[in-house]
Amino acid sequence: MANRYRGEVSAILDGRGWTLCLTLGALAELERAFQVDDMTALVERFTAGTLSARDAVRIIGAGLRGAGNSVDDDQVARMTADGGAAGFAAIVTDLLTVTFGTAEPETSDPS
Repeated sequence: MANRYRGEVSAILDGRGWTLCLTLGALAELERAFQVDDMTALVERFTAGTLSARDAVRIIGAGLRGAGNSVDDDQVARMTADGGAAGFAAIVTDLLTVTFGTAEPETSDPS
């Protein structure tokens, strides 16, 4: 079972339950894959609002490997997810959210 406090998420791929986690090593792998210099640039890329299928394969693959699964990106590219492309996008969104958090709007204290 995934522990979201440790940055883990659960996903069903090819009808099987998997745990994904973007560890520091997985993030370094993504920095290389996306040819960016640091995690800030990685976050900027992820928040740009665009996601290619190749991006999803890389992110899901890095998350699977970060959680200790022995799969390569070619295997990930052949996997299926419930909901098709939308299902893959939901997995990526969940993984990035648990890894980097979300920006909460500031609230004013009414007192």
